[in-house]
Amino acid sequence: METIATPSQPGNPRKFPESFLWGTATATTQIEGHIQNEWTDFVATDGGTCRIACDSYHRYSEDIDWMGRLGVNSYRFGIEWSRLQHAPFAPLNRNELERYIDQIDRLRAAGIKPMLVLHHFSNPHWVNAVGGWTNSKTIAAFLDYVRKLVKALEGRIELWNTFNEPDTYACLAYLLGGFPPCNKWKLHRFRKVIGHMARAHQQASRIIRTESVGGERAQVGIAKNWTFFHAYKRFSPWDRLTAAACHYTFNKFVLDAFMGESRRHASTFIGLNYYGRVRFHHFSAMIPASGAPVKRLKDFGFVCDDMVERYPEGLGEILTYLQRKFRLPIYITEHGAASEDETFRERDLLNNLGALQRAIAQGVDVRGFYYWSLLDNFEWQFGYSKKFGLLSVDFKDPRLPRKMKPLGEAYSKICRANAL
Repeated sequence: METIATPSQPGNPRKFPESFLWGTATATTQIEGHIQNEWTDFVATDGGTCRIACDSYHRYSEDIDWMGRLGVNSYRFGIEWSRLQHAPFAPLNRNELERYIDQIDRLRAAGIKPMLVLHHFSNPHWVNAVGGWTNSKTIAAFLDYVRKLVKALEGRIELWNTFNEPDTYACLAYLLGGFPPCNKWKLHRFRKVIGHMARAHQQASRIIRTESVGGERAQVGIAKNWTFFHAYKRFSPWDRLTAAACHYTFNKFVLDAFMGESRRHASTFIGLNYYGRVRFHHFSAMIPASGAPVKRLKDFGFVCDDMVERYPEGLGEILTYLQRKFRLPIYITEHGAASEDETFRERDLLNNLGALQRAIAQGVDVRGFYYWSLLDNFEWQFGYSKKFGLLSVDFKDPRLPRKMKPLGEAYSKICRANAL
């Protein structure tokens, strides 16, 4: 059952730590447009493509102004590898690099701390041509890119995300077929991708921490998507087995690959992307993203956005687990809800921030929260049908005007007050 956030008493707000980062997040392919990678010609289920997207390639300055209106003090975003290297081990494209440097400098001038993502579900064409991350040669090419980028950015970045949701990328590309190259049930390729990305993360972390200007301050981590997998009926053995297999494959196996044993010290923080849970009933995933009818889900008593079941109490559970296991600072690098019901989204945000605040009060070292997403955007295989933005974008208008949503107004108050 959904929990309801309890409002604080007037004059007694529930404060967050003084240095807490309130942010929002985006990905290059989803917002920039004018991009050349494996998504350029991909047609989503709603018929949309990423060719123009939000046109943030030309309008990042305007988007930074919107961040100022939101009152965020951090921004998690990507640099698109395919823009910067036209071939393996090539020099960085100077014009494209200067555009990203200008974006970073504008953020810093606005008092918005950048968190930089190096890989968010997209690759240069020349990487895909040799098998992408199933090919171990991609590791060396990626490390060359990281080394050149670290040098070029001259100490502008303190927070580095090497990989965003490697579990989601490998699953959708090689098991479920929703991402290019749209393979299905290639478990050996899934495992190979995770292994290669984990090796790349370990070595990239060493480069970032030893070769960046001001490297003693550089912080490095992945962003791990964590989904709870449960059986709808506790005593259904097959659904429990399905949930356990999913948990092992997408949570335990991936976390062990990136942070187990010798790689335990490759990260200086943990990035957590958290949205909710998936429950199985007769082997079926009971979530809208898998095609489960919304009316049927309501009949089962599920509270869902347009993607997954909401499960705010799980946020405190996973935060406590990660703190106990790794003893590292944690950033919630993504959390959000896809819905056109703004009242629902605000309630969901308050419920999850309440769970976050209780975890902090119990000693979990959480240092920031990034709402997904700044803008309504190209949501991968779903196109423009999923509305995650704090700002709306009118994709029917060629000017692509942005507009603050009610949730953006509510989130702005929280960010500015540093409190619920």
